[in-house]
Amino acid sequence: MGHSLQPKPWQRKLLGTATSLAIASVGVMGFAGFASAQEGTFKVGLVTFLSGGASGPFGVPAAQAAETVIKAINEGTLPAPYNTKGINGLQLESVVIDEAGGPTKQVEEYRNLVQRQNVDAVIGYISSGDCLAVSPAAEELKTFTIAFDCGTPRLFPELDNPQYFFRTGLDATADNVGAAHYLKETRPDITRVAGIQQNYAWGQDSWNDFQESMKQLMPDTEFVDNQTPQIFQGSYGTEISALQTRRPEIIHSSMWGGDMEAFVAQANVRGLLEQATAVLTTGESGFNRFKNQAPNGTVIGGRGPFGAFMPDNDLSEWFSKAYEAEHGVPPSYPSSKMAQALLALKYAADNSGAKDKPSDEQLASTLKSATFESVSGTVRMALANGHQALQPMYYGEYYYSPDSGPELRNVRSYAGECVSPPDNHNAQEWIKAGFPGARCD
Repeated sequence: MGHSLQPKPWQRKLLGTATSLAIASVGVMGFAGFASAQEGTFKVGLVTFLSGGASGPFGVPAAQAAETVIKAINEGTLPAPYNTKGINGLQLESVVIDEAGGPTKQVEEYRNLVQRQNVDAVIGYISSGDCLAVSPAAEELKTFTIAFDCGTPRLFPELDNPQYFFRTGLDATADNVGAAHYLKETRPDITRVAGIQQNYAWGQDSWNDFQESMKQLMPDTEFVDNQTPQIFQGSYGTEISALQTRRPEIIHSSMWGGDMEAFVAQANVRGLLEQATAVLTTGESGFNRFKNQAPNGTVIGGRGPFGAFMPDNDLSEWFSKAYEAEHGVPPSYPSSKMAQALLALKYAADNSGAKDKPSDEQLASTLKSATFESVSGTVRMALANGHQALQPMYYGEYYYSPDSGPELRNVRSYAGECVSPPDNHNAQEWIKAGFPGARCD
């Protein structure tokens, strides 16, 4: 993954806003003086992919969402209950960091944000590996931090007694349990299932959760193949040929971002997606990008009520209109998950009881186990001892017309208590035991 030293057009747009932004990608550091703390401001570090294969469909839309929401927070133009200016009355500054470079680099960048640039909080992380690496540093440095996206179910089981680290969305267990429920409801007669997953912990965990869920819900399923290309491989001819020889009816994939879109385009051209229906657990990020490259009927998810799955409410209506007006396209699910994390920060700050800038401890104690309103509806921080959101899971079928654009059909939702294990339960053990305690009515 390369890093251009010349700002891209969207970066120049970010730098031109009233919000104080420092684009500090890997190798372009040195903004510490510019980003030093100012009186009357609350400074948040934002970490998302600005370069590499994950930037186009994931990282940049999230950064653009942050620009839209931060501007509205500072102007006091958000709908209620967020229609007050700033973060507990303080103007919100942001320092934007490129997530590229891997976990070791991101731990270094996190320490720079906290110790050199003196941010008051951090929001970020798409990569599960980065989340797993950064979360202990957040606890060590006692810094209020929200993971807006990363999906690994190992995050909180591997973090001992977290106090400062939160995740305002779901994890991959909900993706894959929800996908199995959707197939049981909509395609109860299928038996031959294959998969293609990026070859690292995320892909392996996703395939394991999906397989075990299918064994519980559709026990006649035969798993005929699972291809595991390298992350950001880009070309999938060999894997597509292998899948075609196995004649699956369903192809499950947790591939995300550019990898997911490249696989769909190549598999469609090669005829694989005429032979089998793709179930894309992160497919919503391509909703406004696929056009004719994904066949009608492709099953997509967005890790909850995000992007095209957002419910109708004042916040989602405002966010959709404001984002599209500023960036020219509707928000995808990485965008709306970033918006949700920023609303969580504002909720925590405004309700902290602090007279001025809230402390990390005040922010953490307010968000823990909280219920707050968001673009995705009402969010309950009801998992991981109050540190992770519990929300419903959605799946639907992608359809596209050149005249009317993309749309979702046959959308089904599954309660959070149906697709996520109860607190303090190991996800894979919970699935293998037949989902004890799940409430799916």
